[in-house]
Amino acid sequence: MRRLLYLLREALANVLTNRTTTMVAVATTAFTFACVGVFLLLYVNLRAMALSLEQDIQVIVYLQDDVTGQATAEIEQQLKVDPAIASSAFVSKEQALADFQVQFPTESHLLQGLGQNPLPASFVVTLAAESRSSERMQRWADRAQLIPGVGQVQYNQAWVEALAGIVKYIEVAAIIVGVILSVASVTIIANTIRLALYARREEIEILSLIGASTTFIRVPYLLEGAALGLLGSALSLVILKGGFELFRHEIRSASRFLGVDALLTFFPFEMCLLLMLVGLFLGCAGSFLSLLRFGEGRA
Repeated sequence: MRRLLYLLREALANVLTNRTTTMVAVATTAFTFACVGVFLLLYVNLRAMALSLEQDIQVIVYLQDDVTGQATAEIEQQLKVDPAIASSAFVSKEQALADFQVQFPTESHLLQGLGQNPLPASFVVTLAAESRSSERMQRWADRAQLIPGVGQVQYNQAWVEALAGIVKYIEVAAIIVGVILSVASVTIIANTIRLALYARREEIEILSLIGASTTFIRVPYLLEGAALGLLGSALSLVILKGGFELFRHEIRSASRFLGVDALLTFFPFEMCLLLMLVGLFLGCAGSFLSLLRFGEGRA
């Protein structure tokens, strides 16, 4: 216990002795983590919106005008037993006309001169969660098109594919930027620890001469690097939270984006904790790299 307290005290002394360097390292690490966090926030919110919109996407199965009541019942039965379907609802020709008149009251007069109702009966289908990807929706629509009595199958395919593509690009960008800035964070922390090592090289040599083990000498600097990484990642979360709340306030103030702010979410607690642990790990990695180079330089 006494040894652990000594190591912690030495790590704290290193941080306080090099206050300016420590502050620069923490601030720079926080900035790099904040840049990664912006992409992660964008990815998390776009993915959440994509999943939400996928739940609202419905497939419309239009029936042929001459389809009989028995054929309609058979189609309904096929849809009910299909494992790819979460729910389905029948919309008669009369209901379709009434819905059109409610949704488009100014255009409803266009149908009055046709004599008969031109709108087809249909089934409004909501696919199961595992069948809502662009590829699976397309395969199901192609299969439904072959059912006798079905005239046409429609859904917003372009919107589904565009949304999936945007989320994928953001995910790739977040990974690339994350890797690059993580390397930058490790380099910054490694240089900070190296400065501390050179400043106390005589003390380190004395400890070596009196028999201190390599591990005993290195642990305070590993703890210092971990502290730098942890503080930098924690500060980046504070910056991101402040920027996120400011952005949401601006969105809430803009009438054209009314309601959009309610869809935006910050990182959950578990993810914040994970980001701080990543910062701690990168700090340890930077210290370890610096200690290796310092050992080679002394050799």
